[in-house]
Amino acid sequence: MNETDFELVRGSGNVFRDFDDPHADLKQAKAILAARIIAVLDERNLTVRKAASMTGFAAADFSRIRNAALGRFTLDRLMKMLAALDGRIRVTLQLDARQSGQAAVSGAGR
Repeated sequence: MNETDFELVRGSGNVFRDFDDPHADLKQAKAILAARIIAVLDERNLTVRKAASMTGFAAADFSRIRNAALGRFTLDRLMKMLAALDGRIRVTLQLDARQSGQAAVSGAGR
């Protein structure tokens, strides 16, 4: 195999946009929030049932997030779940008019 056998293409940082998904920024934002929720669960060694009892959200919701089944979640619901798990979290949303007026999420962190 040599260099002419494939072409290296750099992504935009949003895999959904790279595949021309019409809801790319929303899906990226949900994925970032879900990843942070999973990280908090892992950092604290929380089962989905323990997270449910702590937050009041259903254990099935945390299970769906762990399985990346995010279609049933709104962005604000994911933010509320994350805030219920970690009240110190700060989410920043950056709007970029150059991207067809869609919202771009820069990340979720402390």
